[in-house]
Formats: sequence, structure tokens, C-alpha cells
Amino acid sequence: MTKLVAILDDDDSVRSALQGLLKAVDLPAQAFATAEEFLQSGQQHQIACLIADIRMPGMSGLELQAKLKAERCRIPIIFITAHGDAKMRMQALRAGAVEFLEKPFDDQVLLESVRAALES
Repeated sequence: MTKLVAILDDDDSVRSALQGLLKAVDLPAQAFATAEEFLQSGQQHQIACLIADIRMPGMSGLELQAKLKAERCRIPIIFITAHGDAKMRMQALRAGAVEFLEKPFDDQVLLESVRAALES
């Protein structure tokens, strides 16, 4: 079974950079601009790991996390944000996020988090 990684970020450049990074280590990735677009794709059950921005137009990363949890859809989530604070970080991690990285983050740290999530 292929371990597909979903990337959710409203910034084109972030999406393509992350897709390139994952491709470089042979991890297939699919990118979405919004949480709604991801949910409408119907791919929640094929996704092995989700890299999501916290602040996006429409549904936020934290709202998406709550929605997936309510649907018993257990996808490991790694949050990336340019606007993180300790409270938000605690909320995300308490709700089950694998990692909470502030932009700009180290590519290697992100890849290690993805690998850990895929192995869990």
C-alpha cells in the first residue's frame, strides 16, 4: 500500500516546495489549497499522513483535525504555521497532532516527522 501524504496549505509556493521535498525522498504527495478541497476529494482514507497549515481560508487546520477525529478518521497530522503560539501548539498536540512546526522549519525535521507518522 502506498503511503500517500496530503499537503494542505493555501500558499502555492509552500505546496510545491513540500511536494518537491517529499518526491525527493520517494514519498507520493497530493496537495490541496483548502481543508474543504481535501474533504471533498474523498481521499481521507487513503492518506497516511497530513501536513496542514493552521490558518487557511475557510476551515482552519485545527477545525479539520476536530472534524476528522469526529469521523474517526485517524490520520497523523503534522501542523505547519507561520502564526503559532504555545496555546495553539498545545491544543493541536493534545488533540493528537504528531508535530507542530513553525515556518520556516528545517526540511529534515519535517521529513523525520513524516517518517515517524508513517511508521506509527
